[in-house]
Amino acid sequence: MPLIPEEPQIHESAQGPRATPASGRTAPTPRPVPGPRPAAPSRPGRPGPPRPAPPAQRTSRDAAPAAKPGPSAAPASDGPQIQLIPASVEGALDAAEETVDLLLDSGRTPGDVLVITTGEQHPWASHELSFGEASYWAQHDAGDDVFYTDAQVANRAEARPVVVVAVNGGPESVTATALKAAHARAGSLLIVCGDPQRINSVLGAGV
Repeated sequence: MPLIPEEPQIHESAQGPRATPASGRTAPTPRPVPGPRPAAPSRPGRPGPPRPAPPAQRTSRDAAPAAKPGPSAAPASDGPQIQLIPASVEGALDAAEETVDLLLDSGRTPGDVLVITTGEQHPWASHELSFGEASYWAQHDAGDDVFYTDAQVANRAEARPVVVVAVNGGPESVTATALKAAHARAGSLLIVCGDPQRINSVLGAGV
């Protein structure tokens, strides 16, 4: 199922924001949040000692205008807009994290965002699953915070306005599964963080 029937591939040149180099310096690896920015709301807890209650939820910034991160790709006629954030396998999860920060800083509420990984689980998901799947999925069902899952169980997640995919490893079949699930669940915006060549290869295979 092509993500964009008319244009099945995402061209890096038109996707995502770029860091702007300061005078005399080399630009860092492309990230959705160039340069310093206001402190982001508190994030879901990283792995740590067991706690009796879930970590504090993130809240959106009331004064921030409703906006989307960076320049968007042309909207697909039958699905969400798609953005590509170029990143290595090792840097895809960090790029996804920065994308989530920007989404919240620009006015999205935490419950608007679903993050899917293709390789190693996000630390928050690993931590929460240590308390059992029932508790983990109860937080998903509450729908009031960013939810992190992986491609293997992404089909269980409900649709959200924004879905972010971190292509941080795994075989091509898993990447294809993640992109298919993400496209089906993204209400208005799908952001993919990973290697453009690999992603376009998967897209070209008819995902």
